[in-house]
Amino acid sequence: MLPILTLRITNSTNIRINGLLSLNSQLYHVVIDGCQNVNIEGVKVIASGESPNTDGIHVEESTNVTIVNSVMKTGDDCISIGPGTTNLWIERVTCGPGHGISIGSLGQDMKEDGVQNVTVKNTTFIGTQNGLRIKTWARPSNGFVQDVEEMKEHYSQLFALLILTVIQIVCSLMQL
Repeated sequence: MLPILTLRITNSTNIRINGLLSLNSQLYHVVIDGCQNVNIEGVKVIASGESPNTDGIHVEESTNVTIVNSVMKTGDDCISIGPGTTNLWIERVTCGPGHGISIGSLGQDMKEDGVQNVTVKNTTFIGTQNGLRIKTWARPSNGFVQDVEEMKEHYSQLFALLILTVIQIVCSLMQL
């Protein structure tokens, strides 16, 4: 049986998610894939700090997504940003424990859409491994990241010393 995620929205336009509470999902809590004009507000995600692959919100191949006034407590990425994400605004999000906010993993495929115009503002990281980071596969790809802005972040018990960490992942068969 495949692991269960809480909510997946695909190929949709003008989506509003407000006040959702997701507890202990077996996989990603919320996935936004191939969508336009998405507003996520007041979402609370809770999973054990030891739970793998429990990303709070995962966004990919989507445009004009806003995530505001939300709380992400997971064992993985609070918010993960996949290929093809454009115009993502993250503001007043509390993140932790977990890995922080991750762009990627990127570069798994040779031909891959880039990530661009990402803003992270007034976000609080508590007990996370990272703040905002970029994860890539160690192989050639036409994927890219451009125009990422991080403003007025707050850190408490952050494990990584760098605010923006670029990580290159050497993987053979494992998909992250």
